Amino acid sequence: MSAPQQEHDERSIVWLDVDNTLYSASAGISHAMGTRIHAYFVGLGFPEEEASKLHHQYYSQYGLAIRGLVRHHQIDPLDFDRKCDGSLPLEELLKPDPVLRKLLEDMDRSKVRVWALTNAYKTHASRVLRILGVDDLIEDIVYCDYSDPNFSCKPETEFYENAMKKAGVRDPSKCYFIDDSRTNVEAARRLGWGHCVHFCERGLLHVEGGKPKYIGSDIQDGEDTSGITAVSKIDELRTVWPEIFKQ
Repeated sequence: MSAPQQEHDERSIVWLDVDNTLYSASAGISHAMGTRIHAYFVGLGFPEEEASKLHHQYYSQYGLAIRGLVRHHQIDPLDFDRKCDGSLPLEELLKPDPVLRKLLEDMDRSKVRVWALTNAYKTHASRVLRILGVDDLIEDIVYCDYSDPNFSCKPETEFYENAMKKAGVRDPSKCYFIDDSRTNVEAARRLGWGHCVHFCERGLLHVEGGKPKYIGSDIQDGEDTSGITAVSKIDELRTVWPEIFKQ
């Protein structure tokens, strides 16, 4: 996770997913990552077809391919991180985002804290936030602790509960959360997180579990009665969560 548990804070808390939420899927990072994860499977001795099958299976079953690799093949998760996340050419794919920076600057810190909540390891998340030019506006990062072979991740209940514990959050209704995974958002909503948003760049092609997929292709049209709002641009949070922005 990250540093020790915080003392109780009465303010609400904004949880921001990092990858494919704070930047657009059009950056191509999911494709670059998918290629590296596939190569990692092949490097373990799996034939190409089986590597693709297991990659998608573990992503679908556990939320992360690495969870299946650790559980079933006893890999070193830090080795995976170095060869996959750590080798991504992020400086070529991302750049500082002034719109995102202004959005975070305009959040009223007397009302909310702003944390990152990511399935990546801390080094990757920190690197993305630095390149986007917003690392100084994120107060802390709750991440998948790859140094622990039994690490949890979204959408597992344990991950969200540990995040609240670390942040000193007692009332889940005070949690604001945005993530590009509908599954992750629904899991938070079931735990009582009060303000859940699905970041959905509908129609964009990205890679999920090693397979190309059009974002939003698995979501039904029509009225959403789940209490989850969908946005396609991060700046839409000003409209969805007006109460947490400076007046």
